Amino acid sequence: MKHIFVFITILFTTSLMSFSSNAYSIENSPYTVIAETGQRLFSRIEKDQESLKKFPELMRNIVEEELMPSIDYKYAAFKVLGKNLRKMTSDQREKFVVSMRSYLVRTYAIALKQYKDQEVSFESHKPTNGARIVGVNSIISDTNAPEINITFQMRQDRNTSQWKAYDMIIEGISLLSSKEAEISQRIQKSGIDQVTLELASFNH
Repeated sequence: MKHIFVFITILFTTSLMSFSSNAYSIENSPYTVIAETGQRLFSRIEKDQESLKKFPELMRNIVEEELMPSIDYKYAAFKVLGKNLRKMTSDQREKFVVSMRSYLVRTYAIALKQYKDQEVSFESHKPTNGARIVGVNSIISDTNAPEINITFQMRQDRNTSQWKAYDMIIEGISLLSSKEAEISQRIQKSGIDQVTLELASFNH
């Protein structure tokens, strides 16, 4: 659960569009937006603690409202599909993206219930020099466990200039790459349509 928790709590970001040209480069930085998003997310969870104790399923609402608009789940889904993407019809791709999104919502909600005020420190802002894929380093600190080094893979959309997270590398291991291997094996065994149904029905 530890690694799942880390994946969920950090695999997100949102773009804060600034109308000030002087502030835009910093506020739209992948380093700045991911830290500010984390602050908003956990403030919401702490504020709603009493409601969450009575109605744990409300965590999915928090995920939908605070995280999903900020995750590049379509790009992540295509990355997970890997070479299988070329073999699929457009309809199969669309259905897989929808199922992947549902899978992430449920997975995020489950993992965020484990939040116990762990400390997350992010790499300071620095110029991206025009790069559209940027790794943002961070450290998860827990008084009862060793520190965990994580790199968040951030992608900037060409059209909107928004930065969103699509992958995490935990202690050198890409979670998307690991999921890609798993998905590929399932597709070879059961076919893409069955795997799409399995993702959509994930509930534990």
